[in-house]
Amino acid sequence: MSKRLALFFILVCVLFLVIRENMTKRPERLEQTTSGQVEMCLSCHKTEKLDRAHDRLVVGCSPCHLGDPLAIDKEKAHQGMPKNPGDLRVVEQTCGIEGCHAPDVKKVKNSLMATNRGILSTLLYYWGEAPNQNGDYSVEQLINSGQTSLAIDYYRKLCGTCHLWKQRGDLPGFFGEKGGGCTACHFIKDDSLSEEEAKKVHPQIIKKVPVKNCVRCHNRSGRIGISYTGVYESENYGTPYKKGEMSEKRLPGQRFYLDLPPDIHHQKGMVCIDCHTRNEIMGDGTNYAHYEQQLEISCQDCHYQENAETEEHRERGVTRKGNKLTNIGHDEKGWFLTNKITDKRHPLHAAKKGVCDYSGHKRVGCEACHSSWVPQCYGCHVKRDMTDTHLDKLTLEETPGWWNEGRSYIRYERPMLAVWDNEVVIVTPGCQDIITLIDEKGQPERQFNSLTMAALNPHTTQAKGRTCAECHTSTKVMGLGEGTAWKENGTWHFKGLDQGLKTEPGLTPPLDAYVTIEGEPLQKSSRPNLRPFNKEELTRILRIGQCIECHKEYSDPAYKNFGPETKCPVFKE
Repeated sequence: MSKRLALFFILVCVLFLVIRENMTKRPERLEQTTSGQVEMCLSCHKTEKLDRAHDRLVVGCSPCHLGDPLAIDKEKAHQGMPKNPGDLRVVEQTCGIEGCHAPDVKKVKNSLMATNRGILSTLLYYWGEAPNQNGDYSVEQLINSGQTSLAIDYYRKLCGTCHLWKQRGDLPGFFGEKGGGCTACHFIKDDSLSEEEAKKVHPQIIKKVPVKNCVRCHNRSGRIGISYTGVYESENYGTPYKKGEMSEKRLPGQRFYLDLPPDIHHQKGMVCIDCHTRNEIMGDGTNYAHYEQQLEISCQDCHYQENAETEEHRERGVTRKGNKLTNIGHDEKGWFLTNKITDKRHPLHAAKKGVCDYSGHKRVGCEACHSSWVPQCYGCHVKRDMTDTHLDKLTLEETPGWWNEGRSYIRYERPMLAVWDNEVVIVTPGCQDIITLIDEKGQPERQFNSLTMAALNPHTTQAKGRTCAECHTSTKVMGLGEGTAWKENGTWHFKGLDQGLKTEPGLTPPLDAYVTIEGEPLQKSSRPNLRPFNKEELTRILRIGQCIECHKEYSDPAYKNFGPETKCPVFKE
C-alpha cells in the first residue's frame, strides 16, 4: 500500500511540474549584456534608455537594482530590489561594487553633505549642549541610534532634509526631490514630462551636474545656491503686488523672493562644478568638522595676480591643497576655464593691478569687496510647543514637540565685514536664535538666546567691487550696526538705531551690531579665529571715511604712506 501511495505522490509531482512548465512563459532567447552576462530582466525591460555607461545592454539591470537576474518569475526577480541604487543604505552593493565606483563610497559617506557634522556640532555648541564645535556627529549616527536632545530634535524636524542619507521620494513635493545619496547629484528628470509620464521613463544618470541640482539643498541657511542665481528671499509681504494679488515669485514653502544681480560667474553661464572640485563636493575620505576644511579652491586659482605682494604664491590652476584643476588650461591666447557642461572656454583674467593688489587692502578677501549683496536674516525666533507633534524627518514619525521659527527682519544691502584668520571677510547672522520652550500644559517653560555672526562667501560676486565709501562710511559694514558715528574731543562715538530685543533672559544686543565702538564684541562668532574689527581697526576705517569726500580714489597721493600721524588741513583734530 505504501509503495502505491509513494508512486501516486511521484506522479502528482511530475504532473504538477509538467503543467507548471507548460504554463511558464520563457523568453525565446537568453538576453545578455555586452559583457556576456545573462540578464532575464532584459526580456521584459526593453525600452529603458540610459547614458552609454549605464545602459541596460551594457551593465544590465541587476548590478544597480539587485534582485534575481536569472529568475523568470516577476515577483521573485524583483525581490529585494532598491528603487534608488544611489541610496547610501545600499550603495556598497550597487554603485560601490568593485569595477564601478567602489573608491567613492567611503569618500561620500564621510563628506559633509552626508554627515552634516559641521551643522550638528555647531548647533549643539551654540545651544550649550557641547563644549566646542568640533564634535564627531553624523546623520547616520542619529538614524541608527535614535539619539536626541533639544538641539537635535530641532535639527531632526526643521533641518533634516538636506543631507545625502535622506531617502528620495519619502516626503511630498519639493522635499521629496531632495536626498537619495549619489542620486541627489547624479540624477536629472525631463521637466517637460507630466508626473504620470515621468513615472514610465527611467531617470537619467548624469556626470555633468546642473546648478538646479545643487540649489535643491543650498537654498536655506546661507542661501548660497539661490543667491548665486540672483534670487533673494525677501520678507513675507508678497510684494510687489500684481493685480491686487501677492507676488507670483515664490520659492518652495511659500517663500517670496526678489530678483537681484546674479553672481558674475552665473551670468557667464558657469555652473557650480566648474569651480568646486570633486573632492570638495564628494569628499576626499576625511571626516572633516567644517566646510572650510573640506574646501580647497579660492579666487586666486583662476584670478592669480602674478606680481601680487602676497605671502602665498602658487601655480595658477592648482588648489590650496595642491590638486590640479582639470578644466583649467592655456594656449597662445592665455589661460582659460572650460565649462564642464557646455565645453565653452571662459578666458581667465588676472586680478586688476593697482586695485586688487593695493597695499592698503592686503588683508581684504576677494568676496569682501566683490559681493555687492548678501542675504542677512536677523533674529530667528524659535519655539518648541510640547502640546503638539511634529514630523521627524529622519525617522518619518510624528513625535512630541512642534517647532516653529520666524525672523525679526531680513536685508541684503551693505554686507558686514569682519576678520577671519587675519583676512577681511563677509559675515552675516549665523544663528541669531531666540528660543522659547512651551511645556506639555501649554505653559512657558523657559527662554534662552544664542546670537552668533558667521563668516560666509555669499556667491554674489560682481565684476565691479564695492566703493571705498561703502565700507569706510557705513557703520553697518564696519559691524557697528545702522546708526551714526562722530568724533568728539578726539574720541569716536556711535549711536545705533536698533536697540535690541526685550526677551526673558534680558535685552539682546542690537541684531545688526557685532561690535561696540570700543571694539568689544556684542555677539558670538561662528569660529574661534573669527572676530569683529577691534578698536584700532575701527578708528583707521572711520578716519579714512573722513578723507573720502575729497580724496575719492586710493590712487590719490594723500594715501601714500598714510598713517595715524597724517594730518589734514581741513579736519582739525
